Amino acid sequence: MIGQGYTRCRYDSCVYFQQFEGPFVYLLLYIGHMPITSKDKSLINKLKSQLSDEFEMKDHGTAKKILGMEIRTHSKADKLYLSQKKHLEKVLDMFNMSDCKSVSIPLDAHFKLSSDSYPKTKEEIEKISHIPYSSAVGSLIYAMVCTRPDLSYVVSVISRFMHNPGKNHWNGVKWILRYVKGS
Repeated sequence: MIGQGYTRCRYDSCVYFQQFEGPFVYLLLYIGHMPITSKDKSLINKLKSQLSDEFEMKDHGTAKKILGMEIRTHSKADKLYLSQKKHLEKVLDMFNMSDCKSVSIPLDAHFKLSSDSYPKTKEEIEKISHIPYSSAVGSLIYAMVCTRPDLSYVVSVISRFMHNPGKNHWNGVKWILRYVKGS
């Protein structure tokens, strides 16, 4: 890509871009996929042509999904929308929270998450060891990083207890999942 005059993004080494008297062209390299975007379709077609001269490739048309995120465009407003709604519905299913009652705040003040909430007895340790705490937190981190910055603070709070979560920590995760369901 650099040989084609593109610049590698300094924040993400999988993203390349080039600016042509106005519009940018962006290319993302990710495990055999190369989504390309620009406000100017002729620039996209030009890049596709250049790449197909150098590599065997297939054009799958307009992307509808990438990395578990649905992609929608609003051409009149020149906007691109990313959503993880289906991914988050799967997360709710995975943790048996699909039928839960939703809440309107990400974490209620009554949750006092601290190291004092760690399991102390063998029975508590055994019981909590069967709870998929780190898997749930990881799913929330993925949502937070991609499309849900509103989860940043609460996910940072619950992730502090990954090494030894207690029942109250798990209740905090379930509360956040209830919030996700309602938003």
